[in-house]
Amino acid sequence: MADIDIFTLFPQWFNWFFEQRHVTGAMQAGSLSVRLFDYRDYTPLSHGQVDDTPAGGGAGMVLRVDAVCAALEAVYGADGAAVRDRQPVFLLSPRGRRLDETLVGELAALDGFTLLCGRYEGFDQRIADHLATGEISIGDYVVSGGELPAMVLVDALTRRLPGALGSEESAVYESFSAGLGGRLEYPHYTKPADFRGWKVPEVLLSGNHAAIEQWRREHLG
Repeated sequence: MADIDIFTLFPQWFNWFFEQRHVTGAMQAGSLSVRLFDYRDYTPLSHGQVDDTPAGGGAGMVLRVDAVCAALEAVYGADGAAVRDRQPVFLLSPRGRRLDETLVGELAALDGFTLLCGRYEGFDQRIADHLATGEISIGDYVVSGGELPAMVLVDALTRRLPGALGSEESAVYESFSAGLGGRLEYPHYTKPADFRGWKVPEVLLSGNHAAIEQWRREHLG
């Protein structure tokens, strides 16, 4: 069972994601639970403020440590700095550890964890230093906030959970899986067998399962 809590300024961004069949399948199977929390619902500041100008000057706005801490304390009923002792708290940040299959496996093995989505110029560094367990990145580029990275992470993890995929074999033999030795999956073809002279390899149409398996092994990335 993966219990994931996501803190965000835009919970509505996730509406489409939670309608996807593999996500609803995992939820209905009881292997995935996701809760969304809006920082603004818990901020101690007036008018729903959660950010402020950078100390020392500069462009943009920065998520405030007191606003994020207040949200954690309200949801978990504990001192904000102690929440990470109860379950891991991860910032979604370009400075974080790169998300890959190894990290997805580590996250899938956890009973639960919390994701903090950033916005604007990012987080006050004290959030990373005192409230978070670590930081996770989906790549060396910048997106507008942590919502899309959160969906990428949850999607990659969900594929490993019971009820997510129509066939459990789908996750066993796909790119980076142990079943393929961590390599990229072999090419796929379907009908028609001949389109504009672009043909499906004959071995895949032969019905010889041993030969097909050999071909697929030879064409792993």
